[in-house]
Amino acid sequence: MSELHRHLRLKALSVLQSMGLPEAAAEAALRLEPPKNKDHGDVALGTFALAKLVGKTPPQFAAEFAQQIVADGVLASAAAAGPFVNFKFQRAALAKDVLTMVMRGAAPYGIAASNGQVVVIDYSSPNIAKPFHIGHMRSTVIGGALRRIHRHLGATVHGINHLGDWGMPFAKMMTAYMHWGDETELAKAPMRYMFELYKRYSKEAKDNPALDDEAAKHFQALESGVDNQERRMWQFLRDESLKAFQGPYDRLAVTFDAITGESFFEDKMEAAMQRVVQSGVLELSDGAEVVWLKELGIKEPCLLRKRDGTTLYHTRDLAAAFYRESTYHPNRILYVVGAEQKLHFDQLKGVLTRMKEPIALAVEHVPFGLVLSKNPESKWEKFASRAGNAVFLDEILDEAVQKVRQVIAEKNPELEDKEKVAEQVGVSAIIFNDLKNSRIKDVKFDWETMLNFEGETGPYVQYACARLSGILRKAEQAVPDASKIDFAQLADAERVLLTMLDFGSAVQRAAEQSEPSIVTAQVIALAGEIHSYLRDHHVLGAEPAVRDARLLLVDAARRLLTTGLSLLGIPAPERM
Repeated sequence: MSELHRHLRLKALSVLQSMGLPEAAAEAALRLEPPKNKDHGDVALGTFALAKLVGKTPPQFAAEFAQQIVADGVLASAAAAGPFVNFKFQRAALAKDVLTMVMRGAAPYGIAASNGQVVVIDYSSPNIAKPFHIGHMRSTVIGGALRRIHRHLGATVHGINHLGDWGMPFAKMMTAYMHWGDETELAKAPMRYMFELYKRYSKEAKDNPALDDEAAKHFQALESGVDNQERRMWQFLRDESLKAFQGPYDRLAVTFDAITGESFFEDKMEAAMQRVVQSGVLELSDGAEVVWLKELGIKEPCLLRKRDGTTLYHTRDLAAAFYRESTYHPNRILYVVGAEQKLHFDQLKGVLTRMKEPIALAVEHVPFGLVLSKNPESKWEKFASRAGNAVFLDEILDEAVQKVRQVIAEKNPELEDKEKVAEQVGVSAIIFNDLKNSRIKDVKFDWETMLNFEGETGPYVQYACARLSGILRKAEQAVPDASKIDFAQLADAERVLLTMLDFGSAVQRAAEQSEPSIVTAQVIALAGEIHSYLRDHHVLGAEPAVRDARLLLVDAARRLLTTGLSLLGIPAPERM
């Protein structure tokens, strides 16, 4: 909360108590939020809950409340508009508070002190022995952004890469390698080679069902716990996969606090199953062990162990939930997994709910849509190569960087560190395109739109940072200390300042809703406002008092844009 908001909140609480509301009730019902239309005010208060407490209509309550708010050195006005009260700050106070706190790196513009929350985020989670393709990107960049956002707000965050390194999909890969694998070919390009083997398995299994029976036996051998051929091959292919995954992770600026995977819970599944048994909710169905969830509105039972005694995704996710509960004591466990897995997580939460396990309340599925590309008929469909196969992410990133290289060669061939800038802008364009829309929506992958330097794109926001850095380089003086600034000179920058003021609430909403697009929208808005301001207001050519104030504004805007982009995993180049 900014000092402006804190001042307004204390003033509002004082008035509410004078109107007869108990302090605790007033605290709970007082919700100060950014207005939908900034022309109406800087902060808005909806009075519905407050009016109900005193038995008045919201418009009546709003009018009475606004009349009792007295202007001061921080607050300029309070005006009722139906059930809402719109507040405006004094412009000099607005500039002083926002710019001073941004330059200090104080919350909410900088990292907050501990808020006591513990958040576990399960994201990325590719399957070993398979390529890191475009479909993995959404979970990876959404989860990475949420990890940074929660940490910015003061939470203790545990980002976990729950690798798909167990189960029948891996057993099929292992079977394929045993039949047709060549260690020399594997060494040349491990992930691509394993991908081709898996495709061959899928094709041959259609004509030879015995392959699936063989894979099932290999999985049983793997789960036996014995040091056998299957266990050694599992370790080898897992190690090769982790090496290959690190390339995309480095380029996407995504890191984890733990890389565990399903295999980590191999020795924890039996204890998890015993807890289910003891809760009295486990039943037998055709020899398999299941939990029925009809009373929760879920028709499909949750299968926890097959007739042959082998485990499933649900078994491992259940063991993982118990482990995370005892290890991290989380308030929230976020599973950043595609929308098509909704039933899986409904069932997981349902089993925990039926068991009366408190951790059920922490489980949250964070679903997202698909990545779409245009087919030859210019219709949007699920992203695939021309051959209909998975698209390797590193190939997409390389293509984006190459396209930016071409732009640099045409528009700024003398640019310093051209390769570094091309990598930063190209990769970031893809990340930004993914995060700019509501996560549940499908992402349209369109090169022309993504790499445009105008509009709601990564290059547009990055260019704003580079432009601001350029002004500071040309200033030939240090940015003045905030204590020496006449903040009244920035009355004409109110739209920039108000957008900056909204930064904290935007990050808070993004965390609450698991929605990084709120932060993306915030940096787009700030980039747009600062571009507009600089179009109409000279900085370096202004008279000294105005120049100094605008230099401080430029530096603060650059810092906040850099912070916003960093929450998304995007760098802010100083030159473009």
